[in-house]
Amino acid sequence: MALKQKYDTQDLWQKDVDHYIHPWTDFRVFHEEGSLVVAEADGAYVFDSDGGRYIDGIGGLWCVNIGYGRDEMAEAIADQVRAIPYYSSFNHLTTPPSAELASKLAEISPDNLNHVFYGTGGSQANDSAIRIIHYYFNRLGKTSKKKIISRVDAYHGSTYLAMTLTGVKADHTGFDLAPDLVSYVSCPNVYRKPDNCSEAEFCDSLVEELENEILRLGEDNVAAFIAEPIMGAGGVIVPPEGYHRRTLEVCQKYGVLYISDEVVTGFGRIGHMLSSEPVFGIKPDIITAAKGISSGYLPLSATMLSDEIYEVISQPAEDGSLFTHGFTYSGHPVCCRAALKNIEIIEREGICEHVREVGPYFEEQLNTLRDLPIVGDVRGKCFMMCVENVKDASTKELFDDEVVIGDRIAAHCQRLGLIVRPIAHLNVLSPPLILSRDDVDEVVSILRKGIEATMDDLVREGIWKG
Repeated sequence: MALKQKYDTQDLWQKDVDHYIHPWTDFRVFHEEGSLVVAEADGAYVFDSDGGRYIDGIGGLWCVNIGYGRDEMAEAIADQVRAIPYYSSFNHLTTPPSAELASKLAEISPDNLNHVFYGTGGSQANDSAIRIIHYYFNRLGKTSKKKIISRVDAYHGSTYLAMTLTGVKADHTGFDLAPDLVSYVSCPNVYRKPDNCSEAEFCDSLVEELENEILRLGEDNVAAFIAEPIMGAGGVIVPPEGYHRRTLEVCQKYGVLYISDEVVTGFGRIGHMLSSEPVFGIKPDIITAAKGISSGYLPLSATMLSDEIYEVISQPAEDGSLFTHGFTYSGHPVCCRAALKNIEIIEREGICEHVREVGPYFEEQLNTLRDLPIVGDVRGKCFMMCVENVKDASTKELFDDEVVIGDRIAAHCQRLGLIVRPIAHLNVLSPPLILSRDDVDEVVSILRKGIEATMDDLVREGIWKG
């Protein structure tokens, strides 16, 4: 595909290096290497400013679920801009798209979740969940219930509070966390479980650990447990069978609210609009969503609350007091219109059904990479997958951090026309949900070549014997 515009790549590259502070910048190399200028996109492909084409193996960032270049999305957004581009949702004001989307989200959520609070990203959705939970327990007179239990390697965002919820230790380096708010229990990583226990025994130990942590902190002090159905940036961790159902039961036993962070898993990523109930058999107290809610066309998030929570927080704390939480862009009409059109496309085109059909094929084909000696694990579900690279597959020993194995593989893949996400020793794939089987074959073929090229480099550099 020829580019629609002409770009001055060097000028853009320089302006970016000089002025743009990127999320998760590696300042060891950024000022020399700079950024790939991704200028245009179509379907499951993105194009750099020089016309290079890449399969978008990461879906933007877990989010471009319906693919790029949807004219009807552009038209819906433009139509809404013409009608009313923005209006405040404070002081009992609303717009048609924000009201319509709230109703639609209630329709696709578990039947106990009928109330929606809007933000602009997953971090805001999770921040809002915690602030509302604290307010909820204050209204009940349980003012000591403030502690939140999260998990090692969980990812819940990068604002101050959301990063405190995040259990990825490397992400905390040099930054402060909200003091004494969050406690972390073990990551449910089956690949890294103790060698002498079965998956069922591992699950038992995780559930017992959560209960013991609630008791250690005191059930009168613990407000909520937050969990991604499948952990995303922490390594695409699929928990043991029954884990979510059993941890929910523990929470209910001690009056602890359950937050299901579906920022990544929602809107088709693993084959359902929301996965908590149909995939994992739970009805949480809160579901948070973002990313695929608009397929990344515009920033939007939602915090869906149970009827029980809403009944409490909707009562004024005192005469004349308000529910004083919200953002300028809460319920932004253009973003909400984009989400409505996105959901319409997902439903009309049967994208969830497509994911349930092609997703297992993606899993199967990625698992063929296990014959490569540095591939230790392939895990995930449907269009949310991860390859874990190791120095020794028999012992699961990792390469030294200085080897940056995930980055090396990602660089080779990018050279070959595929963008994958490196996270330390991992490579994550979360492509648009429209991939065909042929597309899957191409992705896996390029990834195999990228891993093989990396192994050749490691042997040549004397880092690995092969």
